[in-house]
Amino acid sequence: MFAAQGSTPARGFGERLKAALVGDPTARFVYLNNFEVERLWGQGEPKLPGTGFSFSSATVNRIEEVGVLLADPQDAVVLKAAVDPGYAAYLTALGLAEGTHLTVDHNHPERSVTQDALDSPGLLAGLRALADGRTYLMPLGVSADEERLAEAAGLPLAGPSAAVCKHVNGKIFSRELVDAFGLTAIPGAVCRTLDELEEALTVQLAQPGSRVVVKESLGVSGRGMVVLDDPKRGEQLLRMLTRRATADRRVSVVVERWIEKQADLNYQFIVGRSGKVEFETVKTALTENGVHRGHLFPAPLRPDQVGELRAAAEVIGKELAAAGYFGLVGVDAILGADGTLYPCLEINARFNMATYQNRIAEHLIRDGQYALATTFDLRPGRAHGFDELRAALGDLLLDRPEPAGPGPRGVLVNNFATLNASFLTDGKPYGRLYAICVGDDEQDVRRIREQAETLLKDMVAKP
Repeated sequence: MFAAQGSTPARGFGERLKAALVGDPTARFVYLNNFEVERLWGQGEPKLPGTGFSFSSATVNRIEEVGVLLADPQDAVVLKAAVDPGYAAYLTALGLAEGTHLTVDHNHPERSVTQDALDSPGLLAGLRALADGRTYLMPLGVSADEERLAEAAGLPLAGPSAAVCKHVNGKIFSRELVDAFGLTAIPGAVCRTLDELEEALTVQLAQPGSRVVVKESLGVSGRGMVVLDDPKRGEQLLRMLTRRATADRRVSVVVERWIEKQADLNYQFIVGRSGKVEFETVKTALTENGVHRGHLFPAPLRPDQVGELRAAAEVIGKELAAAGYFGLVGVDAILGADGTLYPCLEINARFNMATYQNRIAEHLIRDGQYALATTFDLRPGRAHGFDELRAALGDLLLDRPEPAGPGPRGVLVNNFATLNASFLTDGKPYGRLYAICVGDDEQDVRRIREQAETLLKDMVAKP
């Protein structure tokens, strides 16, 4: 799948990550998939009106199950609950999910996997037993909670400190890096005071019909942003912020002009402890109201455009290394409607959903095929087992291809726990299923998705 981008190395993704971070491609990683770590980085930071952080839902906290797809045979994954037996058997048959599964002592749906792990004496004892000098805790991202867990488990972190991670994940860090190194920038400004915000809004909203987006430096998952389409709304925002301002009138936001676009993009690279930058992938990012909804790959880019992203990765990676960061990096970019490529909208110095697709692509997806990573929002009136889902999808469920045969075609479920999480917690008829549709071209994968959605809705409609 990655050959078109010139990145088909002998080592697999996990081995490349380990070699770069700990100098040993055969080390053991204990993957901790603490989604929405950003909300912990954002605690205590000034917020925009109506965009404060909320605690993760039961569904969001069960996204951690997707981490089983990263594990090589020697690795382990910390989970909030055991994987459905039918789903585990399915992944095993595909040659995925090869690592050991370690579950917390008690799954509290409202808490992150890290918080549950910290309150799990049995799990902590098991983690301490893994300490052999070649085993590392590998979180999605590092906050103070993950630092405490590493200490309690007696395992070193594979990544940098929480302080470094918070610093480099701020949108202010991204914007200032873009401006300092002359990367193609969306018109805008960094604002640390209300006076700076007022000036930026005045400039960016001066032309009739202008739209701007105001983003908290450490906002998360589409929250922490406000879109303004006229000066009056800008004045209203300033009044609201002024009423609750502290004496220093501090804010922590980036203001940028709204750009009409052909595509959102996400590219990934690894920054090693030595500072070396290794480019991984670029994919089309699918978003809805600023919220991630999936990826399509390969991305529809010319070789020179991919080259521009590679060059940006080198610049960004070196600056991240200088700031003390090493690890995986995902950067959001935009291909404008006029063809302009903006190579750095936001730096996410952590894992993201695209990370969990890398090993799948290497194992299953053939060169020339397309993949659509997507979600299905469903309304189950009861909990469903994976075997029931397998029966519902039938031949559309992706099977492992024959080595000499054609590439696979169908739907690969890459997170099953989220389908039942909300119903099992509070009986709400809501579930989300994460999947990757694999086919011959973009139209094919979109047709597969439509077919799967119809079958899944029929399944949850049955009593």
